[in-house]
Amino acid sequence: MSHSPWWRGAVIYQIYPRSFLDTDGNGVGDLPGIVERLDYVASLGVDAIWISPFFKSPMADFGYDIADQRAVDPMFGTLEDFDRLLAKAHSLGLKVMIDQVFSHTSDQHEWFRESRQDRDNPKADWYVWADARDDGTPPNNWMSLFGGVAWRWEPRRCQYYLHNFLSSQPDLNFHNPQVQQATLDYVQFWLDRGVDGFRLDSINFCFHDAQLRDNPPKPADKRVGRGFSADNPYAFQYHWYNNTQPENIAFLERVRALLDRYPGAVTLGEISSEDSLATTAEYTSGNRLHMGYSFELLVDDFSAGYIRDTVSRLEAAMTEGWPCWAVSNHDVRRAVTRWGGDAPSPQLARMLVAMVCSLRGSVCLYQGEELGLPEADVPFEALQDPYGITFWPNFKGRDGCRTPMPWSGGADAGFSTGRPWLPVPDAHRALSVAAQESDPNSVLNAFRAFMAWRKQQPALVTGSIAFLDAPEPVLAFVREVDGQRLLAAFNLSPGQAGFTLPPGGWRQQLGHGLPAAEVDGDDVVLPAHGTFFATDG
Repeated sequence: MSHSPWWRGAVIYQIYPRSFLDTDGNGVGDLPGIVERLDYVASLGVDAIWISPFFKSPMADFGYDIADQRAVDPMFGTLEDFDRLLAKAHSLGLKVMIDQVFSHTSDQHEWFRESRQDRDNPKADWYVWADARDDGTPPNNWMSLFGGVAWRWEPRRCQYYLHNFLSSQPDLNFHNPQVQQATLDYVQFWLDRGVDGFRLDSINFCFHDAQLRDNPPKPADKRVGRGFSADNPYAFQYHWYNNTQPENIAFLERVRALLDRYPGAVTLGEISSEDSLATTAEYTSGNRLHMGYSFELLVDDFSAGYIRDTVSRLEAAMTEGWPCWAVSNHDVRRAVTRWGGDAPSPQLARMLVAMVCSLRGSVCLYQGEELGLPEADVPFEALQDPYGITFWPNFKGRDGCRTPMPWSGGADAGFSTGRPWLPVPDAHRALSVAAQESDPNSVLNAFRAFMAWRKQQPALVTGSIAFLDAPEPVLAFVREVDGQRLLAAFNLSPGQAGFTLPPGGWRQQLGHGLPAAEVDGDDVVLPAHGTFFATDG
């Protein structure tokens, strides 16, 4: 196997700290809780952890509204706790990636507190400010992803400020070189502390159109997107001017130049644009981001044709960069519910992990995927997510995938001695880590077996990918590197499905912890949500 950077083909385990483990009884997970469970994470066979924001924040958007990029919020612990986390992770062979939110801050950030005072202070131009139109309305028609117009009036300046997300998340003005440098400075702060990489939130939102041109309207039949629904006013326009501006490229190259001074440090950009696949390819070419990922597999379409087309389009566009795939995260319904309905089978959970970890690229797996956790049904009165509260009942928000990690079958699933910030559903307690550890046939133990097997398959880690012309509902492709040709096939349906092997001397491979398929000559029959791996020769 040819030598490649640690992150190529890596499996990255996403930890949502609010919901991982609470050690001080306040009902919210914390950094000491992550430290306490790092041995468990290492036992999964993953390569790295990505920790969602734990920075000082008023928590209007649960940490993605940052008030100080260099401080740990007391809710989560201290900088010393983070240093302990980093040291223990590294001792266990785990890399540590953390979120960075470049495009906006909290309105409680000291930069914004100063900027909003008047038009003449040293940070007056650090955020996106604009005069009202003659009739007092906002300067253009841009909409916020979280509902309503993307502008809020500030009486102290008699101007509007831009917020692409919540009104308490003002957008920084990256056209100002001082903002760019301040951003690089706090990135360097964490690099100097020893982190191995960054997941860059909404990375294509850093720059806005300096002319503040109106976004054009989008026809009703095209009001689809990733991360928002068709009934969100945000879907009513093409987002040509409020994000994904050409000036972002030069800034990404500055970020990359900084990281190149720290061997092994990596960037993973989250990208949501009008053509996320094209933007991902653009942002990962040359000396820009190391990896990019989009919401393209975080959708309702679970057909083999859709997955094949999505991956193929990115492969065709991404001639230099490296992809990263995810089917679940803290922003969308959990995959087993999204694709398996209200009563998903354990076999679906096993197959989904194998499928996403067999695509070409790196992988982000969300806490609880190794347990096969379904989406939680959080009642309206228990909702915490402002996004869900705004769009209820058509969109229930993101709380259903953010409920506490079930460590045991107790009342609060071993998550906290206090009242958890979100309720723990009964279905999750039944799927707890404790319950699955002792069951050799559990989703958790199948996950571990597959991860161990995958590490021994160079083609699955860094190989090329070529899709086969298999009929629905079978997704099939060949991965190849350094002489190893590995065929992978997945039955995306709850019934049996078959396909015909392409020419070659294919031999079924076992040892991955998943049920075997039936092979009769060139005909393969996959069980419900089954998998098939074979080597050529």
